[in-house]
Amino acid sequence: MNTATRLTACLISCLSATLLLGGAARADEVMKKDGILVNAAGMTVYTFDKDTAGSGASACNGPCSDNWPAVAPSANVAAPYSVITREDGAKQLAYQGKPLYLFKKDSKPGDRNGDNFKDIWHVVKN
Repeated sequence: MNTATRLTACLISCLSATLLLGGAARADEVMKKDGILVNAAGMTVYTFDKDTAGSGASACNGPCSDNWPAVAPSANVAAPYSVITREDGAKQLAYQGKPLYLFKKDSKPGDRNGDNFKDIWHVVKN
């Protein structure tokens, strides 16, 4: 195999790995830990009072979603979880019909800086 062929093969392999990892990073498993929902990295998950359970929509779009990124669904979603489609066409995980979010100012697992933020953002407790 010549150098150009090896380089091409390496680039294809690297691109494939990047795409696979990128897909995995976008999807987010959630679980209960210490009485609240967290994502796979241990980051706290929130709901937004302006969302209507079961509406299939998120009320947090545009600049709001910069501070409150949507939790992306994993491949296997089962009740009480569901998937909604956001305004931008992206998929978002919902719990009992309410869309789920992370908070940009939570910097490490266990942070709950968004709980009761402006009295409309809440940790998901169960």
